[in-house]
Amino acid sequence: MINRVILMGRLCSDPELKTTTSGVSVTSFRIAVDRTYVKSGEKRKADFIDVVCWRQNAEFVCRHFTKGSLIAVDGQLNSRSYETKDGSNRSTLEVIADVVSFTGERAEPLNTNEPTIDDSLIDDDLPYAR
Repeated sequence: MINRVILMGRLCSDPELKTTTSGVSVTSFRIAVDRTYVKSGEKRKADFIDVVCWRQNAEFVCRHFTKGSLIAVDGQLNSRSYETKDGSNRSTLEVIADVVSFTGERAEPLNTNEPTIDDSLIDDDLPYAR
């Protein structure tokens, strides 16, 4: 059986790092993923997908991503049921992320006087290069 989901989208809100009672880091967030098909005369629509990250992935996401950031997620689709505070039963689908990564999109520098690195100055033979 194969259960693999690969998505790229924008965070709908800032992720918040939480810790379970056993000390494991976790975060959950929603990403907006554009649909590929656009009907003539309509705006592009998006799907909103819930994602859960555990441990180092959760810490990485909370450290480097904010609302509106473009993120790539590779994980497994998971369905679960739960009971709300009012006693009603609910079910949800979410992606449990195995890998989260940057997409190559660069954020605007906070300081416009910040120096930039000229890639032509990097010696590719050195062990620290790229």
